[in-house]
Amino acid sequence: MDSTARNEVRGLWLGLLGVVIFAMTLPMTRLAVGPASDPQLPPLFVTAGRAAFAGVLSVIYLWITGAPRVQRRHVAPLLASALGTVVGFPLFLSLALREVDAMHAAVVTGLMPLATAIGAAVYFGQRPSNGFWACAVLGCAFVLCFAAYQGGGRLSPADGLLLLAVLSSAVGYVAGARVASELAAKQVICWVLVLSLPITFPLTLAIWPTQPVRASAWGGFTYLTLFSMWLGFFAWYRGLALGGTVRVSQVQLVQPFLALLFAVPVLGERLEPTTVLFSLAVIAVVFVSKKMPAQTRKPLKPGNP
Repeated sequence: MDSTARNEVRGLWLGLLGVVIFAMTLPMTRLAVGPASDPQLPPLFVTAGRAAFAGVLSVIYLWITGAPRVQRRHVAPLLASALGTVVGFPLFLSLALREVDAMHAAVVTGLMPLATAIGAAVYFGQRPSNGFWACAVLGCAFVLCFAAYQGGGRLSPADGLLLLAVLSSAVGYVAGARVASELAAKQVICWVLVLSLPITFPLTLAIWPTQPVRASAWGGFTYLTLFSMWLGFFAWYRGLALGGTVRVSQVQLVQPFLALLFAVPVLGERLEPTTVLFSLAVIAVVFVSKKMPAQTRKPLKPGNP
């Protein structure tokens, strides 16, 4: 196996690790914000707070490791990544999870792989094969069929928020992957969070909850801070950089079904046998897509837009 193939395999495994961590984001967010009938932490506080505390950890990490300062050319994609992963995705997700359960959200956000792959193909000039796109579309079709089976095909305002969360995550992932091709993946998410601190930290202090909430809500918030907002990206961005954004992003197809599985012990939601069948089908599609070629028209050079 040559070095390129080894990098692709490593990238896929790191991407899978990131996906497992991110799969817990849905049930933990639901745990943190609570349903509309029993609200816990405010969605805006969850969005700003998890980024603020993770940003403080990032400052410490960058200082201890002696990481170099970002170059001017990195600022724009880092800010774009911040808008998508620090602001857009967690805020829209938190608002939606006040109205729908984690299993419903897991199905709708299953569209993230296709959104990320399309964004990557456009931005990076990649040319996935027709077979690769067929696998991506087929995998998303399984997700949509599952959504139709679970909800009768009806869309709600919460579904619109979830779709905005999907779009935000795709923008954030692609922008972050652009910088991860030049900087260490750990530094990418850290700088994203550090650049966000002037907004997230004061906002967190200003809207700190005054009403008592359950300890489980704070537990969910802690997970979102340490893992969903920080450590998960260490693995995810490194995986995207090693294995290619278009290819590794397809590992996300298993994320909604992992979230469904995690929602059972965390939230007590019921897992239907149909979920297992769809999960196996999607995993099979991801395995086939791994074999499909995906090339880049021209290599990116530092400073290229």
